[in-house]
Amino acid sequence: MEQENLTTTVTEFVLLGLTQSLELQRFLFIIFSIVYLTTWLGNFTIIITVIIEHHLHTPMYFLLANLAFLDVGDSSVNAPKFLTGLLSQSKTISFNECFLQMFFFHFITGTMSLYLVGMAVNRYVAIYKPLRYLTIMNPGVLVGIVVLAWLGGLAHSAVQIGLLLQLPFCGPNVLDNFYCDVPQVIKLACTKTHLVELQVVFNGGVLLVTIFIILLISYAIILFKIRTYLTEGKHEALSTCGTQITVVCLIFTPCIFIYARPFQKFTLDKVVSVIYTVITPMLNPMIYMLRNAEMKKAIRRLMRRVLCSKREINT
Repeated sequence: MEQENLTTTVTEFVLLGLTQSLELQRFLFIIFSIVYLTTWLGNFTIIITVIIEHHLHTPMYFLLANLAFLDVGDSSVNAPKFLTGLLSQSKTISFNECFLQMFFFHFITGTMSLYLVGMAVNRYVAIYKPLRYLTIMNPGVLVGIVVLAWLGGLAHSAVQIGLLLQLPFCGPNVLDNFYCDVPQVIKLACTKTHLVELQVVFNGGVLLVTIFIILLISYAIILFKIRTYLTEGKHEALSTCGTQITVVCLIFTPCIFIYARPFQKFTLDKVVSVIYTVITPMLNPMIYMLRNAEMKKAIRRLMRRVLCSKREINT
């Protein structure tokens, strides 16, 4: 029997989800459906506003619109499967679908991590080189930041999934989570995984910590410049930096908790996973819309245009 188990290839995984209570599952479906729809609405509001409002055609808002697109992609990798799992008795996911989910999730989150470095560079240039800002952050540079971030995310994800694909999966197939992720899947391999775990932690956790420290140092330098030397537009500059620091902490803190440690099960793992896969993509656009006066004004103008056009059509 043991020999048979060792030669049986896993074709699907079972996701235990957040809870086994049917009543709680229905309640969570309603709550997280609202969260998911709010994520789409908030992020696409930012994207459409930046596209339509010509005075927002600046480097900062170009980068913000691309971040909003990443937030939509981030939430869409796991949320649909999570929501259908809350209503379905069958909580299985095929082997291929599981690995594709992990690939795209780490692809987008890796891209986002590197992209935030690009946004920090943009802030640095805006504060330290204001007269040359538009010259330095020209369209070619902006596109380069986006492309490099996507390529970096692709490389990160390819390494993560490549390390996992080397492992044999021939026995256990139950994942104590609501989506497929590296820390849970790697534990199901029917071989010793210590070396692979270290490689995965280095490619994920160590890089996250390194980028997070670089971002914190960068924003500390920027804040020092604003407080010490800047006089005109000081409040707006502080608000913009404060917003970006908040977003950075929201993204990196839960990810570091999950990936920058040995893959052992902790009580808070599921809660933290919900935060950075479902909640954070919804909060990011809210933070930018609430704390950015120019964005709020642009959204109000856009809403007035929409309402006026509807009235003209009705009349």
